[in-house]
Amino acid sequence: MVRGARVKRCLALALATLAVAGCSLGLGSESSTDTVVRIPKGAGGVGFLPLMVMEKHALVEKHARQAGLPDLKVEWIALGGPAVLNDALLSGAVDFIAAGPPAFLTLWDRTRDSLNVKGVAAITSLPMYLNTRADHLKTLDDVRDGDKIAVTGVKVSIPSIIMQMYAHQKYGADQATRFDRYTVTMTHPDGVIALLSGGAGIAAHFTSPPFHQRERADPRVRTILRSDDVLGGSTTFTMLSTTAKYREDNPAAYKAVLAALDEANRMITDDIPVHATLLAQEGGFTTEEMVTVLRDPAIKFTTTPENVLKYAEFMQGLGTLRTKPAAWTDVFFPEVHSKPGS
Repeated sequence: MVRGARVKRCLALALATLAVAGCSLGLGSESSTDTVVRIPKGAGGVGFLPLMVMEKHALVEKHARQAGLPDLKVEWIALGGPAVLNDALLSGAVDFIAAGPPAFLTLWDRTRDSLNVKGVAAITSLPMYLNTRADHLKTLDDVRDGDKIAVTGVKVSIPSIIMQMYAHQKYGADQATRFDRYTVTMTHPDGVIALLSGGAGIAAHFTSPPFHQRERADPRVRTILRSDDVLGGSTTFTMLSTTAKYREDNPAAYKAVLAALDEANRMITDDIPVHATLLAQEGGFTTEEMVTVLRDPAIKFTTTPENVLKYAEFMQGLGTLRTKPAAWTDVFFPEVHSKPGS
């Protein structure tokens, strides 16, 4: 309980800081104008690399100038985590947020009759991996009392939803949450340390690149489940979203952000070693490690949404969403509707 209260205080302080910063710029709690765009950097790692590239090369500003906005400035805010990002967008403290599909869909459902948050585009597609060094864990079904599975967020994170989907498929709808009680919240870096050291009672860690590769470098660690296997194919890992009001009030800035994201993805794909260095500097990995990670064909830098609708359908069936979208385009703004999304 003490730890939970401390986390809540930290989140409140972060949002208060953002609000003060917004007021100091004359932005208040409303959406910014076509002169300032506020974008959190997200949780870091491979899934957020395009945002790092956009910042480093001032790509939003570049495309804004081309669109007739020579004075547009971008504030890149050091803020991550789905709960605090959702609250920041709802409060008007930021203009865009980047998160995984489950957190985004919850916000889309929650704001359909108010701010109408929708997806701008996907950022990356990549698998997540359930890794273990426990001898008795051959599959997820072997988890037993005393085992703890580290995830980034209990019940609502991508790993938690994937395990619910797995349980639903194998044991039926009434057993969808059967693995929730084994999960504990832990950051990816802390999860790596706990799994490799055997500390904190962690029997398995549901993680993403490059933390997956760091764990699998230990011969004691093996993978027992992949998110792509459960979802039946490549899946969006991170995506960008904003409110309908921001898009309507700031059309040129909106298009500049989307164009910058497209260019960042192309830049990464065209020159992996250069951008591996950028990612290594950010995350404490070597450039060689990151080159290997970024060359994994399962990792894609793309604005095309993949399998987002499957998340929505499952979450609505489970009762965590009130509304079931008829198509993936229902949850994204029109600029990406021509893409072969899902």
